[in-house]
Amino acid sequence: MLEETGVPGENPRRHGEHTQTPHRWGRDLNPGPQNCESCIYLFLNSILSDCFFSLLCSMPSQFRLALPRTPDPLEYFNREVQKRRDEEANLWSEPGDPSHTERDDDRTLHVLLQARNKTRMGSTGYRRLSVDIEAMRDTRREVRDKWKTILENLGFMAEADSLLTVSAGASLDRMRNAAAARSLLQTLHSETSLFSSREPPPERYLFILDRLLYLDIAEDFVSKAKRFYPPRDDSDEDGPLCAINLPLLLARVDAMKGCPDDDSVESVEKP
Repeated sequence: MLEETGVPGENPRRHGEHTQTPHRWGRDLNPGPQNCESCIYLFLNSILSDCFFSLLCSMPSQFRLALPRTPDPLEYFNREVQKRRDEEANLWSEPGDPSHTERDDDRTLHVLLQARNKTRMGSTGYRRLSVDIEAMRDTRREVRDKWKTILENLGFMAEADSLLTVSAGASLDRMRNAAAARSLLQTLHSETSLFSSREPPPERYLFILDRLLYLDIAEDFVSKAKRFYPPRDDSDEDGPLCAINLPLLLARVDAMKGCPDDDSVESVEKP
């Protein structure tokens, strides 16, 4: 009788005792899409957890206590990314003020954002608040674009965005030339049309001027600003830069808080 393996003298079960058949091996060890996603998530989560723990151990105790109590590092980093996006969108005049109440324009924008968060999405009130919010953001972006134009003209095409970025952690105590930066800011406010002459200049540009002073290009920047954006008369400041009436916006928000439906909001805005 012939052996199963076909090789004389060999154990017929030797090649099959401790091996799986191809179809069983493929079913057990070949991960599907869900298993791949789970493995990737666990891998990234473990890496971020280790990095977060190492960072936490190296931080001083006063900063460590200020960190949010969240068990998931991914959730914390996602919140930080969203916070940076909001800062970039709102361009707060005083980025170091977490309450956004020290300046009238910051307080107005903050109140509008809070009111929109409490309004039903898609309603008439929500759309009107969005229009007011975007109008204020456009005004701030217009000022920022002017600064970017001057920086690019000075040859800082690649560095303009980073020079104009001011985070919420900016502090006046960390500035190298605070007095000189404030003097140059007042010069730009009074001798150029970079800002509206009807309100004080935003404090965020103090930090930018401090960087320009450190790079030794602040005087060149001021000269370019005077040439590109000369001061305008009061009659010429009726454009979009000064078209926002802050007290009217605040009054509209206060009226909307007491109006449950959209029809009553329309009646409030009619003269």
